[in-house]
Amino acid sequence: MNANDFFGRSAYFVREHLGFLRLKDTFDILDAETREHLGYATEENPAWINWTRLLLQKHRMPTTVVVRTVADNAPVLRLERGWRWLRSKIRVYDGQHQLLGYFESKMLTLGGGFHVYNAHGVRVADIKGNWIGWNFRLLDAGGRALGLVTKKWAGIGRELFTTADNYLISLTDQGTAQPTTAALLLAAGLAIDTLYKEARSQAAGTTATDFSYTPG
Repeated sequence: MNANDFFGRSAYFVREHLGFLRLKDTFDILDAETREHLGYATEENPAWINWTRLLLQKHRMPTTVVVRTVADNAPVLRLERGWRWLRSKIRVYDGQHQLLGYFESKMLTLGGGFHVYNAHGVRVADIKGNWIGWNFRLLDAGGRALGLVTKKWAGIGRELFTTADNYLISLTDQGTAQPTTAALLLAAGLAIDTLYKEARSQAAGTTATDFSYTPG
């Protein structure tokens, strides 16, 4: 399966692998309409990082998430986050480790949020949502819908939602028009759960601060 085929889907179902005392997170990625198992996303960190995270706050440590195809185990996406202090920045690479873009969280705001930039530093999308309903909208710079990340879905593939650890990344026609943009949006959806969620669950005194941004 090539990258264009992988990123040419309109809806991705993401299913978390459950386990006790896991040292790394792993997620299956399926086509929500056909149920085809496309690939999986897993943390690929040095052993010292995995073990150190048992002692230190996970959300402040470097993390790498790699998306691979099921067919040949080839990488199609790579998300890298360095040490996190006041502001989180996540770089996104393709399977050949070419930069596709990056995510940058907001700081010193009541709502927080993160922006999606392409490789040239142009903002192409923003994230808006909350943890109470676990619904997040992917919007372009003008506020138009590019996609949705949700755990509540009434469309095709709704029977796949068997646990609270499953969610759907749905892209509009505009969101899938360009393969690079589609790849960034899929990465943004994965980053909500795999990289940004930890900041909310582990940092003291936070609620929905990473995911409430209104463009403009």
